[in-house]
Amino acid sequence: MGYTIPMLPLSNVVFPYMLLPLHIFEDRYRALMSDLQDVEEPEFGVVLIERGWEVGGGEERADLGTVVQLLDAEEIEGGRWVAVAAGTRRIRVTRWLPDAPYPVADVEDVKDLEVGGDGEGLRDVAYHAVRKVAALQAELGEPGAPLDFELAADPAIASYQACALSPIGPLDAQQLLVMDDPGSRLWELTEMLREQIDCLELQLAQG
Repeated sequence: MGYTIPMLPLSNVVFPYMLLPLHIFEDRYRALMSDLQDVEEPEFGVVLIERGWEVGGGEERADLGTVVQLLDAEEIEGGRWVAVAAGTRRIRVTRWLPDAPYPVADVEDVKDLEVGGDGEGLRDVAYHAVRKVAALQAELGEPGAPLDFELAADPAIASYQACALSPIGPLDAQQLLVMDDPGSRLWELTEMLREQIDCLELQLAQG
């Protein structure tokens, strides 16, 4: 069943179960924040800008993104907004509607496939890969995930949490977001992180 929802294209990917801090200064998204104040369960969709810029419009947008629920928003000096939202579920855009004044789209929810019997093992391997990257970053003095993070027992939820904690670029993140199989998402993320681990270990050896 499809529905219509306001949209906020960004230069970064947002995963379900991921917190999204926002600083809103563009007029069209100030209007979005204002409109959401009157909604009982305020939410909007986020998609990756594949080409173009966040400010000014005219960007090329990905078709698959994430619905986020607005948790808190405050208007500050100059009409800007600071807000925090959280990813809830994936969506696919079926049609973009005219901006009025912010982007709006017809969308449909996209569900994950059932987790296979290897889901728990893939979750554990991904957990150790994320933690290894975080530990190497800490040793190099680089920002990274906290070393005491935990992943959900559910491999599907854990796959999104692991992606959100990983230092991956937006195109890699979008590749992971569009995967319907949580096991494949965990496996692909682990492969990406193994390459990072090799690079970080080389940096340490050369340092």
